[in-house]
Amino acid sequence: MIAHEDADDVTQEAFIKIYKALDSFREDSQLFTWIYRIATNEALNHLKKQKRRTALSLDDVTLELEDHLTSGELLSGDEIQMKLQKALLNLPEKQRLVFNMKYFDDLKYDEIAKITGTSTGALKASFHIAVKKIEEELSED
Repeated sequence: MIAHEDADDVTQEAFIKIYKALDSFREDSQLFTWIYRIATNEALNHLKKQKRRTALSLDDVTLELEDHLTSGELLSGDEIQMKLQKALLNLPEKQRLVFNMKYFDDLKYDEIAKITGTSTGALKASFHIAVKKIEEELSED
């Protein structure tokens, strides 16, 4: 399970990488996009390392996150927010990433494309499919 300390470590590592690489920023994209890509890659690398260390399957991690959501220890909010978070946990990693960037971070498709190295058309399709899956899951309850 990812703890606050892990998030702090990932953030710190991302900022160290950004600081060390700032001189090599070529301005091919916006500074925000460049920083976001570094931070995203650092977070994904951390998750991959953690997965190798713990040898948990993605299903196990999803179940653990779901249990954490329903325990109410760290989260507050209404029931629909909790249902949305559960629905997001059931999405494949790429769809979840695209949905989060588009919906929560309010990024444009071209920004997401630069961050992920994916075509705009593929991102639109991933987002559309993610929205449909979330709608289906929310309407089941």
